[in-house]
Amino acid sequence: MNPVAWPLLALTLGHMFSNAVRTLPAVASDVLARDLAISHEALAGITGAFPAAFAAAMIPVGVALDRYGVRPVALTLLAIAALGAALAALAPSASTMLLAQIVLGIGCSGMMMCPMTYAARAVSRERFGLWAGLIQGVGNSGMILSASPLAWLIEERGWRAGFWACIGIAAIGFVAVLVTVKGDRPEPDARRSIWADAREVMAIALSPRLRGLMALAFCSFGAVLGVRGLWGGPWLMEMKGMGRIPAGNLLLGCTLALVAGPALVGWLVGRFGHLRRLLVGGHLMAAALIVALVAGGPLGFPAWLDGVILTAFGLSISFQILCFALLRNLVRPEEAGRALSAQNIFFFGGAAVLQAISGISAGIGGVGAALLTFAAALVLCCALFLRWQKA
Repeated sequence: MNPVAWPLLALTLGHMFSNAVRTLPAVASDVLARDLAISHEALAGITGAFPAAFAAAMIPVGVALDRYGVRPVALTLLAIAALGAALAALAPSASTMLLAQIVLGIGCSGMMMCPMTYAARAVSRERFGLWAGLIQGVGNSGMILSASPLAWLIEERGWRAGFWACIGIAAIGFVAVLVTVKGDRPEPDARRSIWADAREVMAIALSPRLRGLMALAFCSFGAVLGVRGLWGGPWLMEMKGMGRIPAGNLLLGCTLALVAGPALVGWLVGRFGHLRRLLVGGHLMAAALIVALVAGGPLGFPAWLDGVILTAFGLSISFQILCFALLRNLVRPEEAGRALSAQNIFFFGGAAVLQAISGISAGIGGVGAALLTFAAALVLCCALFLRWQKA
């Protein structure tokens, strides 16, 4: 096996944890809202603190990756994430759950960046797209846990048991990183201060060469988190009258597509090219599928067809992995941590903004209106990408 594979697999366990814990509300929103005595709209606001904290942590995490290396950053973040999951599992009130979501957001902020940064330094530019797809695919398998398995666990033992199960993933990841990932501390530029590195993250995020890519990143992960992580479950349970476990089974199809999709996309680009066209086409198709899902409510689409649409959405939105490949082509390896931080500010900052807007939309027009928020954002951001991104 490639010597890079074991460290990358260990680091990707953190990404798996992150995906599991942030999509858990999709199959537990009703009991979470009931037990915390809040509305679904308020729950959307509380869970929106996760991506907001995630985005806020991007700058220090990116600087730390470039200054101190992947191993110490990954171990620190896994410990913080486990603490956040414990707070969520024990939360007696909405305010405690809000705090838990903030801690979780901070802890998960580098879970994808750690393996991506490691790969950017350890593999060639030509093979980075393939490795990035594998990282995303394995990490997205965490959403498998928050579909049927966690739906069953929540039905049998309650939503708190779901968070305790996620802590087990974090613990396994901590040990795996400790054992397999060696010290990789880069040689820092002695003339540069930490503040200079932090300013460079923002400079990269706002640079004209990347602004189209950042616009697309703003809506890309927000769509995944909104459809698969929050509103997909309520749509199936409230609009289609499904039970928790059957709804989890349909969401499992979407999740499997999100697991297999990135590797498939990496292979397609490596074989055929056309990175920009595939990137935009995948996002526009995802928007069209959200519209089809919502339109199927009044048209009386059967639940199995909703499952097909959700699975197709998972495959289409998987083209977001090309954001990383395009970014890798535009920056130097020594900038990898800061550049990934810059992009993740938009990935998760956008998710926080769109999730908040979707909560407002749900209060006005129900779950369908919340879902359409993400379709509109995808179309708008694709238009901005095509207008601004020249490379």
